[in-house]
Amino acid sequence: MSNTELHDGEMRDEQEFIDGLYARVDALRGVTETAVTDALAQGSTPMQARLERDVLVAERSGLLAALNAVDGSLCFGRIDLASGTGHHIGRIGLRLDDPERTPVLVDWRADVARPFYLATGHTPMGLRRRRHITTDGRRVTALHDEFLDLGDATRTGHEDPAGDAVLLAALDSARTGRMHDIVQTIQAEQDEIIRAPHRGVLVVEGGPGTGKTAVALHRAAYLLYEHRELLAKRAVLIVGPNPAFLGYIGEVLPALGETGVLLSTVGELYPGVRATAGDTPEAAAVKGRADMADVLAAVVRDRQALPDPVVAIEHDREVLLLDEGLVGVARERTRATGLPHNVAREHFEGHLLNTLTELYAERVGTDPYDGSSLLDPSDLTQIRDELAENPEVWSAIDRLWPVLSPRRVVADFLAAPEGYLRDEDAAAVRRPVTRAWTVADVPLLDEAAELLGEDDRSARESAERERARQIAYAQGVLDVSYASRTFEFEDKEDGDPEAGEVLSAHDIIDAERFAERHEEDDHRSAAERAAADRTWAFGHVIVDEAQELSPMAWRLLMRRVPTRSMTLVGDPAQTAEAAGVGSWSDILAPYVGDRWEHTRLGVNYRTPKEIMDVAAAVVRAERPDFVPPSSVRSTGTRPWARAVDDLPGAVAEAVAELTPAEGRLAVIAPRDLHRRLAARLDGVTADAEPDLTRKVVLLDPRQSKGLEFDSVLVVEPSRYGTSDLYVALTRATQRLGVLHTGTLPAPLAESLG
Repeated sequence: MSNTELHDGEMRDEQEFIDGLYARVDALRGVTETAVTDALAQGSTPMQARLERDVLVAERSGLLAALNAVDGSLCFGRIDLASGTGHHIGRIGLRLDDPERTPVLVDWRADVARPFYLATGHTPMGLRRRRHITTDGRRVTALHDEFLDLGDATRTGHEDPAGDAVLLAALDSARTGRMHDIVQTIQAEQDEIIRAPHRGVLVVEGGPGTGKTAVALHRAAYLLYEHRELLAKRAVLIVGPNPAFLGYIGEVLPALGETGVLLSTVGELYPGVRATAGDTPEAAAVKGRADMADVLAAVVRDRQALPDPVVAIEHDREVLLLDEGLVGVARERTRATGLPHNVAREHFEGHLLNTLTELYAERVGTDPYDGSSLLDPSDLTQIRDELAENPEVWSAIDRLWPVLSPRRVVADFLAAPEGYLRDEDAAAVRRPVTRAWTVADVPLLDEAAELLGEDDRSARESAERERARQIAYAQGVLDVSYASRTFEFEDKEDGDPEAGEVLSAHDIIDAERFAERHEEDDHRSAAERAAADRTWAFGHVIVDEAQELSPMAWRLLMRRVPTRSMTLVGDPAQTAEAAGVGSWSDILAPYVGDRWEHTRLGVNYRTPKEIMDVAAAVVRAERPDFVPPSSVRSTGTRPWARAVDDLPGAVAEAVAELTPAEGRLAVIAPRDLHRRLAARLDGVTADAEPDLTRKVVLLDPRQSKGLEFDSVLVVEPSRYGTSDLYVALTRATQRLGVLHTGTLPAPLAESLG
């Protein structure tokens, strides 16, 4: 067989496999849609059955999402073993319907697929050949083969001797404004992190372009695959730096078949609140400090008031006086319970009612001659019950130990922070009560909610009343069924007609169980339920740009994951937020001590060497020991800088010059310049969440975190801090330009020549 025939034959074989695979997928899609619909339509079930249903829905809906999202690239590889067997590798796993459930397509997360990512000529892991399959829609367009058995003389005409053609093609491809998965090109160092154990805290550090975010997302997909039952029930939380970033990564996990994930910013983690306002850096730094927890605790304690000087309550023509001493005792006994403020109120009510009962009993039930009590315990109980019906008593309780809401506590504190903060800090955070919430407010709201708790007595009473109503209704239904003797079975022995037995619904089910079966079921996914529940405990939490979070934000997140099963992703060199902790030890020590793992990604897959050298010089001027990630490629295109007079006009010209025929361009500029620049750029808007799918987007440095573009134009770099400038300079995959009206920062000027 000639080389050409062999080459074409291999392509035909793979195309036939892909055609057969998609024929099966098309059939499976309809079956999956039906399974999901049927599972969601099930009524209320016992806990275990409901968990099994949730797992089914997670698996099937995930499969459906994958089938819909990866229509053109479901299968991307194949491994041929030295033993003669082989497996095709894909984004999801598919099996035949035979008794053995024979695999047709192996999920990339399965153990058997791991050699696809780890095998080398030195350590072939039992492989003879690794093949990358490139498709366009359902059509096979290219094969790239690596022979790992160096003694194997077989050739296919699709050899890739270096083994990096697929990776380089992915790195050089035009960006779309949405992150794609990397299952076809996962590297060995990335695979180790993706498959790391589920438990504990794993810190993944890496510079720009090292694939930290992609690795974290694929780790989420792997954990959901490996621990399906647990995480289908508890869900995975992924926290990103801003809404634009969440939109950028939003299609990755559905394309991998996973839907049991909640994507959120810190500003969205308090149900019912969406942070829309901005803070000054000074205000954000103050609000983010760890000691704000103590400040809010003091604010709440100050709402547990004492009389000034007394509270008078009229009861049955007697005036009872509560002074500071009497209320102080009740307050201290209540505080001693250690319960949150609103939950502890029930104890305060009890203490105060007991005190008032004693006062009234002394007034009306004491023998005037010997001072003995004329009342027995039943009399005291009656007095207490009558006091509990007195509106003045509850008015006093509301003043002395009011029911508080987190929003009111935080809003009132921010409106008048004096007395709790130093003067300069109070001035930084002070604002009107009516102002919208900021991202830095959300951890304060969460802290206040922890301090207050929720007095759910009325909700419990309402639920009990509703349950009693349902049981009464169910009992009525059963009574009707009994009267009609619906279930009748005869067991006639020796032909005796009198031996028959009549059963009613009462003999099979009681009213309480009957009512339970007809309770309304919650068809929301675990992620949807988690988004609405502040106290939800996630099975795993992934935090991107973790170095930027404040100590107060970490308190919020740690409440969401009591098991401390977390993956933290970030780069201390890119810390820009004034409230950011920046040090992994400082972040984690209060929660897990030194019981956490650290790993570092050192290879830059995004940023060409020419651009990375310029960006690294900026950081090295401030930190001489800085070691940047090593770029895997060079484009031969040097970054450039221009001094200009008409900045908006120069930006418009540069955008026309840099905008790629395919792909995306980002203009990164200080926020106060956005309106002037947008006025000169067609289709570009300012003061809005950027649409990353547009050809040209306008961002400030912090909005660009975690994103990548084919070309980047950095405007007025002298106005950025070192971290912000480093971020801005490392967003480009191909070309970088700099425009400025003043003097360039010295290290940038030197590195640009």
